[in-house]
Amino acid sequence: MEALVIHAPGDLRVETYPTAEVGAGQMRVRVRCGGICGSDLHYYQHGGFGTVRINEPMVLGHEVAGVIDEVGPGVTAYKAGDRVAISPSRPCGLCRFCQEGLQNHCLEMRYYGSAMRNPHVQGAFRQEIVIEEYQAHRLADSLSDAEGAMAEPFSVALHGVKRAGDLLGKKVLVTGCGPIGALAIIAARRAGAAHIVATDVSAHPLGKALKVGADEVINVAEHPDVLARFAADKGQFDVLLEASGNASALRSAFDVLRPRGIIVQLGLSGGEMTLPINTIVAKEFDLRGVFRFHQEFAVAVELLNKGLVDVKPLISATLSYRDSARAFALAADRSQAMKVLLNFD
Repeated sequence: MEALVIHAPGDLRVETYPTAEVGAGQMRVRVRCGGICGSDLHYYQHGGFGTVRINEPMVLGHEVAGVIDEVGPGVTAYKAGDRVAISPSRPCGLCRFCQEGLQNHCLEMRYYGSAMRNPHVQGAFRQEIVIEEYQAHRLADSLSDAEGAMAEPFSVALHGVKRAGDLLGKKVLVTGCGPIGALAIIAARRAGAAHIVATDVSAHPLGKALKVGADEVINVAEHPDVLARFAADKGQFDVLLEASGNASALRSAFDVLRPRGIIVQLGLSGGEMTLPINTIVAKEFDLRGVFRFHQEFAVAVELLNKGLVDVKPLISATLSYRDSARAFALAADRSQAMKVLLNFD
């Protein structure tokens, strides 16, 4: 079979790649669709992000859906022909964090398409992949493969909203309306947020933010002072979902977040950010990080299967994996695209 293998920045190749044997408790899945994530773009454009760097060829990709071709001994919940979304998360289940229910912090995590470990963990942008049974989540017939592939980024958004705590009736600010920010809007609305304001520096993602549930959007590049009207009485927002990874976006939001407001950092920056600690102390903010997910993947698939959320407005295009250069260029163009997917059929 073939796979998309990154060798260096800008050097993404379609290569022949072996398929592992199907063992006990495992299944072979024919990958149909995969979404290009921000981390995939970082590997493609820069060779990594922060201190994480590609040191060897690595198959990219972790947002995938497909159809089961073969089940191994002991698999009873699935059969050949079942369509599934695949969780890229493979915690060990044995370390102290797994035992505490913090599987996203597993000490031996194997997460698809990640250069955080050496040797790197190979990804899922390939025509076939052998997975553990627990990674599979059945897709409804009404759901497309592309929507199924959106379960992974939606899981990140759900985890972020969970970290925010109770959102029922709350006023929420979302900074950064890329795929994760837009999905956070969907998750926050589902969690009961009463009013959601979204900011970005580009018109295209803001238009998508309105389509998926934002009550109001602000282009801070064109209207940098508009957000200031929410600064009255020490701030109007209860919760900030920061998805841009931009230090200035985070800092400007501090002025409009009320005392004891919750800051949830969803977006990663290329490096470290400097925070105004005095403001955090004076307004008694809670600053909460978000790293991947675990049980939220099953929730994401259930919400999608039941039609309780709609991610279709965020799907910009689906291109063949053999046209990866054009697909990655489009995914990086925020004026045209939100989520770009690859077709592996």
